[in-house]
Amino acid sequence: MRVTNSMYYDSIYGNNNSKLNRKLFDVNKQIASGLKIQYAKDDVRTFTETMRLDNEVTVLKQIKQSTQSGYKMANQTDEVMNEFQTSINRMRTLLIQAANETNSDTSRDAIADELRGIEKNLKGLANTSINGQFLFAGSAVDTKPIADDGTYNGNDHAMNAFVGANNKQQYNLSGADLFLGEEILRKREITSNVVNGNLIDNTKSLTPDSTLRELMGDKDNNAATANTDYFYLRGTKHDGSAIKEKISLQDTATISTLLDRIGTAYGNTGTVNVVDVSMNSDGQIVVKDKISGSSKLDFQLVGAVDFSGGSAADVTDIDNLDSGETTYPPAGNLYVKEFMKSNLNPAAGAAANIEGLVYDRTLFSKDGLFLSSNAPQVLKNNNAFATPSTKISEVADLSQGNAGTLDGSSLNLVGTDVNGGAYDVTINFQSTVNGGSTFTDNNTGTSYNIFNMDATRTAVNADDMTYQQLMDVVNMVVTNTLPSANTATAYDTAIDDASLKGNTYLSYDGKLSFHDLQGTDVNGTQASISLYDPNSDDFTAGAASSIMTFNTNNALTITDPKTDFFSMVDEMITAVEDHKLYPDSRSGHVRNVGIENAIQKIDDLQDHVLRMHAKVGAQSNTLNTSLERTQILEVSTMSLRSEVVDTDLAESSLRLQQLTTNYQAMLSTVGRISKLSLVNYL
Repeated sequence: MRVTNSMYYDSIYGNNNSKLNRKLFDVNKQIASGLKIQYAKDDVRTFTETMRLDNEVTVLKQIKQSTQSGYKMANQTDEVMNEFQTSINRMRTLLIQAANETNSDTSRDAIADELRGIEKNLKGLANTSINGQFLFAGSAVDTKPIADDGTYNGNDHAMNAFVGANNKQQYNLSGADLFLGEEILRKREITSNVVNGNLIDNTKSLTPDSTLRELMGDKDNNAATANTDYFYLRGTKHDGSAIKEKISLQDTATISTLLDRIGTAYGNTGTVNVVDVSMNSDGQIVVKDKISGSSKLDFQLVGAVDFSGGSAADVTDIDNLDSGETTYPPAGNLYVKEFMKSNLNPAAGAAANIEGLVYDRTLFSKDGLFLSSNAPQVLKNNNAFATPSTKISEVADLSQGNAGTLDGSSLNLVGTDVNGGAYDVTINFQSTVNGGSTFTDNNTGTSYNIFNMDATRTAVNADDMTYQQLMDVVNMVVTNTLPSANTATAYDTAIDDASLKGNTYLSYDGKLSFHDLQGTDVNGTQASISLYDPNSDDFTAGAASSIMTFNTNNALTITDPKTDFFSMVDEMITAVEDHKLYPDSRSGHVRNVGIENAIQKIDDLQDHVLRMHAKVGAQSNTLNTSLERTQILEVSTMSLRSEVVDTDLAESSLRLQQLTTNYQAMLSTVGRISKLSLVNYL
């Protein structure tokens, strides 16, 4: 076969030219773009690896941005918490100064003024914002968290930064935690507020070793004739179960014996004490829970003695003591000693003269168009505040009446409606088997079902009735908007109509409240409310105690697991303004705990803020660590991506030179071949 020029040309130039041009194009493209490949078809493995690394870099950038934003807020919160602690430390110093008995009233007024200034500053710190977002409002960052009256308007939602796959880190501290948080290891402590002195020898103070005669007095001053003293105890144990007990002791017994009997009623035994019961230097009884984490402990006590030796002090209906006297020595023979005063008006039908006789049959306090109870509704199992959806059986003491159920129990609802008319209603808890729960208008004798929300509307089962259903009944009664008939349709219509006139609700701290929507701020509401168990005043042996309480003439709170930041601050400052070292119902704010107990409160508050500050610090450190780790990973991933897809310019330039030399050599060879004649080939 003859070898032709065209064969040489195709062999040397045609194929090599195409290959070299393609390689030259590729290397020039790499140098121009800085990338090894432009399309997936160029190198599928490299393209796939590059896309994976690109996605990882994008995620890391998102994580870094989220973490930086969260860290910024956490760090700002940390700084504000430093200011909180500084202000609280100053408050504590001022309270200790105010507790010094050498201070005059003028000095205490000056201290109170500075404390009010600190309170204002604390509210300002609580409303700190960054870039228009409030730090302590939870996720409601556009809502000013603390109102002028100290109530919290934010929520309890946590805000989280995305710090990795399936990994989040909270970066905010909600006001619900800071201002209303709970310290589960804290033990509740409560105190009576009536100052008691030695009625036999006023030069001596009462101590646990003093006799009951020194506490309750002796009208004929004859120690040889012993009188019998009766003490009527009501309250709530750590677990939420009610207590009601009549204690009788000879006046030769010591106060320590009375304190032991009170402790026994709460569950103390010879070997185990669940509460500590003591008497302070002002003759006030202090009860401290020895088990932490409960806000349910409550206490109320009334003493009575008949100096004639009769039985007037021994009653089954505590209202019968209302004929006695609280002034010592009494003009008659029946002397009644109050241990608690609250300035609460008694409900209709309750003892009216001696305030201390009334425990939970009191009218809600009135403030303009608002009525408020003072007993928070607290769940038995977890110490949380009740909400509208909470079942009443989750709060009530089911050991009373028919044990284990609300079936057969009842509540009395009495007072005046928004028009000033008197109402008297009984709320009956009944099981479905017994027809379901109802409420009865005792003025007319008409009963109405409390309907459930099932598809087939029937009267709600006693143990399934919720606070919302209870509040619906209260709202209908207090607004004088009762159902026109005992049907579900009429019931729903009455609820809707009543909601236009009033609003019954649970406050942020679990207290039943009412707002008159049609009254005027000038005159306030004409409505009044008292809601109580009809067994409250019955001290017959074996009689049931109250299943629950809503408004009570009860002990004052010194320490509690639950925190109400600005309410506590206000109470502490009020103690200084009232010049009260200890609780004293004789002047000022009757239910104020006094400066000495305010110091305990500020210690609790200081401890709570310290814990919250530590939480913020931990969040800030975690976010900072995450941010540093993310930045390192981002650099590492981008470096790896560069190794995979980026061109080494030096290497590519060398390769370009090599390919150019090869191309030129090929052209030179082709040129020489093309000059050969046919004779040369032959």
